[in-house]
Amino acid sequence: MDVLLVSLGSTGGLRRADDELHDSLQRAGARVAIARPHPQEPLPTMMLTDLVWARAARGAAAGIIDQQELTPARSIIYSTTTAALLWQRPGAIRFDATAAGNRPGRHGLWQRPLERRRLRQAPLLLPWSEGAVQELGDAAASERTLVLPVPVEPSGPAPLERDVAAITYAANPSKKGLDRVLGAWRELRDGRATAAGEELLVAGVSADRLHGEGLLSPQEPGVRVLGSLVPEEFRSLLRRARVFICAPRREDYGIVQLEALADGCQLVTTEAPGPYVALPLARRLDPRLVGDDLIAGLRAALDEPLPRYAERALAALAPFSRAAVDRIVAEQLLPRLLA
Repeated sequence: MDVLLVSLGSTGGLRRADDELHDSLQRAGARVAIARPHPQEPLPTMMLTDLVWARAARGAAAGIIDQQELTPARSIIYSTTTAALLWQRPGAIRFDATAAGNRPGRHGLWQRPLERRRLRQAPLLLPWSEGAVQELGDAAASERTLVLPVPVEPSGPAPLERDVAAITYAANPSKKGLDRVLGAWRELRDGRATAAGEELLVAGVSADRLHGEGLLSPQEPGVRVLGSLVPEEFRSLLRRARVFICAPRREDYGIVQLEALADGCQLVTTEAPGPYVALPLARRLDPRLVGDDLIAGLRAALDEPLPRYAERALAALAPFSRAAVDRIVAEQLLPRLLA
């Protein structure tokens, strides 16, 4: 085995990113195994949640490391800093964001100092973006750092007519700013003569949860909650949607927004702290759609869309294509892993 990939897999986005890296390494000629823990039950605090996931990642990795005692993997990649916190053997660390960035205050009391130590000890750091490099602080070292994006491709041909007005993804409603999205959508509909047949689709969260948290009333007009969807179902809806809207309070990367752009959605978004890679792309594509005024962004996207938006979005995503990431893996990552 050339590479053992320790995949935390705590979210659908992380699992897809790790599967893409596994396949890219194999296309480069490496022999790769994945260690992925079983899903863990949600806990009331991030400190406990990270501890449980870190222990699960260590156990999954140890199961393979112990089996390969006589012929160990030549290199290990830990996907996320959480997966590396309790490591049995040092390795490269791949991450979208650091606990120093997304675990402020009490949420990261034990994670942050241990993370700093692991980032210093890792032979190679693989941030998803330049924004994630900036969050490294003192742990950043150019000779140990290689930016490795997550590849994004169109999921299929777009229909001749997009019959979904807007869609959003809110697996974590508070972090994704669903309250702000719903508020903007309601106000837009109230003052919009053509709103009767338009819907906002909400994916990634159940209606019961939104009702229980007071974010949505039952039978609210113009909003349809879809719950959790398999990736193929979600991407098929992106191909039908005119607008993807989000208002994150922090964005560690934004895979879903990149997928929306790849499938031809106009991206209406607020600015957000964190290494939000889709944000500068959205500004270049249509600055009217980016900012605190979500209502104005929605109105511009639905009523006055710029020509060739989808075509220009696909061109802007060229550095995130599978072929581009494969070149980084084959020409830069794998030689450094096996050196």
